[in-house]
Amino acid sequence: MAIRLSRFLAQAGVASRRKAEDLISAGLVAIDGRVVTDLATRVEPDADGVTLRGERVRPRVAGSGDTAAVLALHKPTGYLTARSDPAGRPTVYDLVPEPAGTRLIYVGRLDRDTEGLLLFTTHGELAHRLMHPRWGVERRYVADARGELDEAALARGAREGMELAEGRTGLFRARILERRGSGRGALRRVELVLTEGRKREVRRIVKACGGRVERLLRTRYADVDLGDLAPGRWRRLEPAEVRRLLARVGLAGAEDPK
Repeated sequence: MAIRLSRFLAQAGVASRRKAEDLISAGLVAIDGRVVTDLATRVEPDADGVTLRGERVRPRVAGSGDTAAVLALHKPTGYLTARSDPAGRPTVYDLVPEPAGTRLIYVGRLDRDTEGLLLFTTHGELAHRLMHPRWGVERRYVADARGELDEAALARGAREGMELAEGRTGLFRARILERRGSGRGALRRVELVLTEGRKREVRRIVKACGGRVERLLRTRYADVDLGDLAPGRWRRLEPAEVRRLLARVGLAGAEDPK
C-alpha cells in the first residue's frame, strides 16, 4: 500500500514527519534515483528504492527485531535540544547513546534553561504523534515563578485559553503547589499541564499573569514520569511503557518493542 513519503521516512526512524518534510523540500530524498520535492509524493515501501543523501532508507519491519527504542533523559540546564550546535555548546545528544544503525529523535523540545524529562525514540511516527496537538498528549511542568503572579488570571487562562502573540492557547490545567512571601519578591510554585508544545509556552503564560519563571522542570510526558532520574542520566523505557505510548497515539500493534 502506498503511503506518503514523509510518513515512510518517519516510520523508518529517519526523523519526525515534520523534519522529514524539510528533508524532502530540500531535495535530499530520491525515489529510484529521482529526486522528489513534492510533499504529496507517495511511495510503496516494499517496492520503491528510497534514498536520503544517496544512502538507502529501508522500511522497518514489525517483529523483525528492528523495533522501537524509547529513552528518557533528565535534561539538565545549559544543554541545547539539538543534534549539534555551530558554536560548540553542549547538546542533549552528548548525554544519550544512539543505537547502532539508527537515529534517536527527540520528542518535544526543551529550551536551554529548562530541565526535566526529554524523550527520544527511533520510531519517527511515534515521535510525530506524541508532539502533534491532534493527539492531545499531556506534558506536565513545575515552574517556580517570582513576582506578583495573578492567580485569578492564571485560573481564567486555564479555563478559556491564554492570549499570546500568535493567538490563544489551548485549554490547560494549573494549580499552585506552594506560596512563599508576597509582593514583587513572592515565589509561587505552579504546576501546569498542557497538550500543545508552543515555543516557551509555560514561560509566556506565567509572564502574561505577571510572574517570571526562575526555574522550569518538565516532570511528565504522556504516561512517562521523570521520577528520581538524576540530571544528566537516562534510562531505556520498559516494553510495557513503550506499548502504552504506542497505544496512546493509535499505534498499538504497529511495533513489537523489545
